[in-house]
Amino acid sequence: MDKDQIQNFFESIPNDFDVLEKAVPQSFQKEYIGLVEEGANQLIRSGLKPQHVKTKPPRNKFNYIVDIYSKWYRHYFYFCAKYRCPAPNRISEFFEAKFARLEYAGNDSFNLSYMRHTGQWLELYQGMSLKECLDAIRKEPHFLP
Repeated sequence: MDKDQIQNFFESIPNDFDVLEKAVPQSFQKEYIGLVEEGANQLIRSGLKPQHVKTKPPRNKFNYIVDIYSKWYRHYFYFCAKYRCPAPNRISEFFEAKFARLEYAGNDSFNLSYMRHTGQWLELYQGMSLKECLDAIRKEPHFLP
């Protein structure tokens, strides 16, 4: 599928994500998912991991990031950080914290949200291209892991 076919396909679908999940053919989902994952993985490799993942663990009892990765869940694409808990009284050695979320909004655009300290997602941007979303995640303080 070329870019025009993809755009025409999404324009023909109502902006209801339950309908979107059921209506998108499997062959297209793989191609589309691959484009988003490729851009996100490039951002993670080139910007987020070098800046936030430290090779030498700190000498204190505070949590620290050991990995940054991305994953799909339904129609959301998440950026996640894996933390290690070095404290001896920890509940678990590792835990995951999602820090950014892309939601497909149709017409090759996304809504971009960040996880607040309250555990609620706050949508900051609507109708942004994938490139604009990745640039915002790289540059803006709301999207720090």
